[in-house]
Amino acid sequence: MVSRGERRPPCGAAGNLAELAELDEEALLGGLRERFLSQQVYTDVGDILIAMNPFQPLPLCGREVSERYRRQETGMLPPHIFAVASRAYYGMLGRRGNRPQNQCIVISGESGAGKTESTKLLLQHVMNLCKGNSQLERQILQVNPLLEAFGNAQTVINDNSSRFGKYIQLRFQNNTVQGAKLSEYLLEKSRVVQQDIGERNFHIFYYMFAGLSSEEKEMYGLLDPSLYRYISGRFGTSDAAQCWKHKYQEVCNALDMVGFQEQEQVDMQTILAGVLSLGNVTFEPEESNGSVKVSEVSQGWLKAAASQFGVQEDELLNCLICTMSVTRGEQIQRFHTQQQAEDARDSIAKVAYGRVFGWIVWKINELLAENVDPEVELREIGILDIFGFENFAVNRFEQLCINLANEQLQHFFNHHIFQLEQAAYKEEELPWETITFNNNEPILNLLLAKPLGLLSLLDEQSAFPQATDKTFVDKLNSSFKASLHFQPGRGRVLGFSIIHYAGKVQYTAGGFLEKNRDTLPANVHGLFINSITPLLSVLFKATISRTGTLMPHAKTKVIPGADKFNSTRKQSAGAQFRHSLMMLMERLYSANPHFVRCIKPNSQKEPAVVDSRVVLQQVRYNGLLETIRIRRDGFSWRPLFEEFAERYGILLVKPDVSLTKESCLEILQSTELTGWICGKSRLFFKYWHQEQLGKYVEQLERAAVVIQKVFRGFRYRKSYLKLVAEQRARARRLQEEAERERRQQLAVEAEAQKRISFPVPMPRKRHPRPSPNPPDKPPQPPVPRPRSKLTESTPFDNFLDRSAPCPVLGTKKQAGEEAKMRKCKRGASLRWFKETQAEKVMQDDGAFPSWLHGMISRREAENLLMDEPLGCFLVRISQSQPGYTLTYRGEGRCRHYMIQVQPNARYVILGEDQAHASLTELVQYHQAVGIQPFMEKLTVPCGQKSSEILDCKDLECLTLDLPAAMREAPPEEQPCPSGPSTSRPTLQSRAATALRHVWSGRTKNFPDQQSLDKSRTNPSSSRKRVFPRLHSSIRLAMQEIQQLSSASSNASVQSCCQSLSIDDVNPE
Repeated sequence: MVSRGERRPPCGAAGNLAELAELDEEALLGGLRERFLSQQVYTDVGDILIAMNPFQPLPLCGREVSERYRRQETGMLPPHIFAVASRAYYGMLGRRGNRPQNQCIVISGESGAGKTESTKLLLQHVMNLCKGNSQLERQILQVNPLLEAFGNAQTVINDNSSRFGKYIQLRFQNNTVQGAKLSEYLLEKSRVVQQDIGERNFHIFYYMFAGLSSEEKEMYGLLDPSLYRYISGRFGTSDAAQCWKHKYQEVCNALDMVGFQEQEQVDMQTILAGVLSLGNVTFEPEESNGSVKVSEVSQGWLKAAASQFGVQEDELLNCLICTMSVTRGEQIQRFHTQQQAEDARDSIAKVAYGRVFGWIVWKINELLAENVDPEVELREIGILDIFGFENFAVNRFEQLCINLANEQLQHFFNHHIFQLEQAAYKEEELPWETITFNNNEPILNLLLAKPLGLLSLLDEQSAFPQATDKTFVDKLNSSFKASLHFQPGRGRVLGFSIIHYAGKVQYTAGGFLEKNRDTLPANVHGLFINSITPLLSVLFKATISRTGTLMPHAKTKVIPGADKFNSTRKQSAGAQFRHSLMMLMERLYSANPHFVRCIKPNSQKEPAVVDSRVVLQQVRYNGLLETIRIRRDGFSWRPLFEEFAERYGILLVKPDVSLTKESCLEILQSTELTGWICGKSRLFFKYWHQEQLGKYVEQLERAAVVIQKVFRGFRYRKSYLKLVAEQRARARRLQEEAERERRQQLAVEAEAQKRISFPVPMPRKRHPRPSPNPPDKPPQPPVPRPRSKLTESTPFDNFLDRSAPCPVLGTKKQAGEEAKMRKCKRGASLRWFKETQAEKVMQDDGAFPSWLHGMISRREAENLLMDEPLGCFLVRISQSQPGYTLTYRGEGRCRHYMIQVQPNARYVILGEDQAHASLTELVQYHQAVGIQPFMEKLTVPCGQKSSEILDCKDLECLTLDLPAAMREAPPEEQPCPSGPSTSRPTLQSRAATALRHVWSGRTKNFPDQQSLDKSRTNPSSSRKRVFPRLHSSIRLAMQEIQQLSSASSNASVQSCCQSLSIDDVNPE
């Protein structure tokens, strides 16, 4: 069926593939190639976006581009991922004629197609659309780099491959983001213990080796990376190490920005170091009883792992080499074989890392949760970034689950684009030529059906202790021999093949049962619960939900002598993934979807290169040709008559529009829309019709706003004129009364003058009328409120314009209430500073920095900076809430930046994405890096100039509780550097001296405190304040390992020398 009416003009050369005159694979490839080589990586297919990975940075996604797509109509701009974010955002708000509805953005494509970068850009633009500058928005943007470090790794086809899936739910109240929730799917834990050739472990391990200083490595127990088996003894080039060092700093900043406590960060990195040390533990057979023991060369590694995990060395050893069970009250010990011991070691490493990752996700959700009334309805935008379709040389259990998730997403796409639309045409009896598409329902039935689906059979075999991978493959061969999408394995490798929607994939069955069981050695759960490392104890006290989500606050019932891990977690890995996938699809089906199809232009990751074979393969299995055809000829928007009339009845500009077919036709006839079709129960529109109708509604909304503005102006003007008339009438009455009283007084005086005759005494003076002023104070004219030298013009900037009008004052009652409220807030802020901040801000000599001006007002700060050079700054304690304000002298104005102190004691300027360990570090950082968005650098600190302005009365109160001997300052004490005033240095000197006494008194009682306090003002050592619980044990274990390695190297050198003959030795 060919659609009728006009089509929306294309966005550039083939900017919308639905506008192609000829529709075939050659034309489609040509359009994509032409746009890609001209650095136009985004192309529309109706309302579906195709994004090709450029493999190079392009100037397409900067702040200026985001502003263009925020301010202008997306239909008038080229295709872009920002346009998708704008459609989802305004659809969530119910703008442009739509009703408010939850939205979801589904990003799909194979590995290396650019899904992770697309997710970052979507989040960036949605946060820009909020028009806010809250700390929550900055925290949400920091989630991606944090999760990439712990969940991404290098594979043979992608340097930054997501080894897990995530669904980010952004929750809004009106147009402001109020919170975020993250769901993670199927972390590839096996990568911790094994990587194929050309691949690496998770990024965080390499970031730690590159970013930690030598002292910090000693603290965590990390040696040369070439010694560790879990990273295959490979590290990287110097350039890669420099990049990883920068990435590690970004991860640490992200942890600070999101709100992780410093102790939590230290414990987390200590556990990761323990995972690496555990991987170096090797085993050898025991000659006496046939059991195994830890080899001599790895004794130090076992001791290091136990110290890093915070457990006893002998208890960890028992978990590795034997299994303890209780039968009829008798304790039975079964020793492991060497293979079983190695499997136990790897299982502990995988579970520990997996729980750390799950805890990070849970912590992010806790810190970013919305803080609103539960009865308030929140709207939602979900962004799905999940692992792409994979087909490696060796495909394992993880690849099967990954490809299953992609099968589900492809089915969701087919259902929304093809099945629903063509079913509506058939139901409404419209003339339509059916478009065939690759329906993958049989493949999903093969994998998910119960009780004979592949995952069900895998769970069945996993429940049998005697089952092996071979029995599992035999079960598959007998169950699916008649299936067209299953092929038995060929050759010596135990495996099978599945023909997916994207092609045939051969799976290696080795390890399927073990990975699906996801077991942990007995007694390890109880051992780690009793760990003295707080975080590790929390991780193993937590329960696991049926979707595999870690729940740290859930209480577990501990049964002595039982395998607590298996008793609380009976779900297999496959069952957990199936349940989580089912919940994900429920979320997607309940929201309005937007699709982004990512395409990889070539397999060599080269920029400006298009491999037609690679692109054509993706075009075919994604069904793009069929998608273009249905978007070109079909009707993607199909509202019911009632829904359409209710939504667009405003276009008739009359009340009580009936929800009937006739009303819908009347609405459409009032517009200039063409190309739509009316069915029996619904209307059929092209994908661009909804945007055009939205423009009509927006015109009426703008007209309504104008009408409201004029009416409100008229009403308030009328009210104002009435008040003015009343005031004038009252003034006239008062004036007339005063004039009447004056005349009466003059008449009385004249009459009295006529009756004067001596010796009549003079009349007594009249008592004066009561005055509103106090009796002891003479009446004075009203004094205007003093004005600042920098007159306030906006909430953020103060221009140096002294001719600006003075602000209007309120009533006396309002002024009194405001003064009382200001006094309460001021007292609360002072208590907060004294109790939590004073010691942190003090310098080593016990004095405060010269740029700290205590609790002075905004105007006083502006007056101080009035005659200072550009870039001069000061920091003052906020009067309204706990925190600080940085006042900066700019070009013709002063800027005030709020400094927030986060719950994890990190200092952040609102609007910035950098957290700092101390206030001094923040000042030093912005002396080198400008403050956004104007990128202005701090230059000269503004010193304190007089005792009338300042803070000393605020800061002196810190010394009031000291003994009298400490409060007395010696006269020879040097004053703190400040301004040129003569009275101020003495006052500052006394405060500094008393505070210095406080400082020295406290450091005498705590010897180790001095080094920690110095780290507060030293940015390079700000992360050395918190140590692992068994820091000394870790250091001893590292020394033992180094001694063993040096002894073994010396022995090898001696053996080499002994093997040489005397003749071979050089006489020199």
